[in-house]
Amino acid sequence: MAGSFLEKICFNLTKKRPEQQEDNNITFMKTNKRLTICLATTFLFLLSIRAQDRADRLQPDDKNSFSMIVLGDPQGYVKYDINQPIFELCTAWIADNIDQLNIKAVLCTGDLVEQNENITLNRKMLNQTSEEMWQSSSRSFARLDNKVPYIISCGNHDYGYKNAECGITHFPDYFPVKRNSTWKDCLVADFPNRNGVVSLENAAFEFKNESWGTVLIVTTEFAPRNEVLDWAGSIISKKEYADAKVIFMTHSFIQERNAKRVDNEHYKISPRNWGQAVWDKLVYPSSNIDMVICGHMGEPGEFEDAVAYRVDKNKAGKNVHQMMFNVQVSGGGWEGNGGDGWLRILEFMPDGKTISVKTYSPLFGISPSTRHLAKRTGACDQFKMVIE
Repeated sequence: MAGSFLEKICFNLTKKRPEQQEDNNITFMKTNKRLTICLATTFLFLLSIRAQDRADRLQPDDKNSFSMIVLGDPQGYVKYDINQPIFELCTAWIADNIDQLNIKAVLCTGDLVEQNENITLNRKMLNQTSEEMWQSSSRSFARLDNKVPYIISCGNHDYGYKNAECGITHFPDYFPVKRNSTWKDCLVADFPNRNGVVSLENAAFEFKNESWGTVLIVTTEFAPRNEVLDWAGSIISKKEYADAKVIFMTHSFIQERNAKRVDNEHYKISPRNWGQAVWDKLVYPSSNIDMVICGHMGEPGEFEDAVAYRVDKNKAGKNVHQMMFNVQVSGGGWEGNGGDGWLRILEFMPDGKTISVKTYSPLFGISPSTRHLAKRTGACDQFKMVIE
């Protein structure tokens, strides 16, 4: 239909009326002009069709900024097969907006599965085996492979049999370093996991920007061991990173709402350090850790029960921004849809110190009928962080 419509436009613009008896040269010039108008009209028409077919596209606050996307714990998406397409929609939306938002990295707070090693189905909790859940998470992140680096802080559900009874994990099986070619350009250090396997569970990534200089992101395993904290400290304290902006990622660090640091949990995994110990041993003594990103905590209820934010001074007197984002219960509780597609957009402004935080849902944004619900605007949803 569109082709027929355009053909009629071009024909009407280019056909010669009987009463016209202009000189051939004049006729030729006018015909060319009509053809130019026809082509321009065609181009604009096709652009309008393409724009109508696309999901909601966000605009950055500043065209010279760059972004990083935070994905909360995806376990609620992958534990039910009916929820799995929502998480894949999130990663597909990220891939579609890499250029639009100048996305440099994706940061995931972990818990890629509900249970790491389980073959027994329990409809009340899940209808997928561990293998099916790992495959689902892997399939969603495949949308980003060879396009943008994604950095994951593995969670308690990614270890043990059901819930961090020990350190076994299938994470290295599904996320080997060779699967995403973009890692080779930014991965600068790694440390073996609890099983002595070289893995991205403990890894450091470096990004460079004209305005921000060096941004170093260090991620660690769930409840990191002392040797992992020592390794992270040795990387962060290198002379080459003395002036770097450092983001530290770990799964469990602060609680929902009150943002109190986690000081004790019931998981059997050992040796271990909970959030307060991680602060005392690594974050507080380090002069250049500017931000901590975590997930893990959260309760059904208001959206504020799934997020937290606090700022404290480190030993050097600099602010450390600590942000928890785990919205898996926001789409109907523990047995809901996994989180309504909410994600965080961190826009690094060209002043080299301000990060603009926004909360957005591709699930709502993809349809004109729900697009008005796709942006959260409360005090806990959009705010600015200033890095000293």
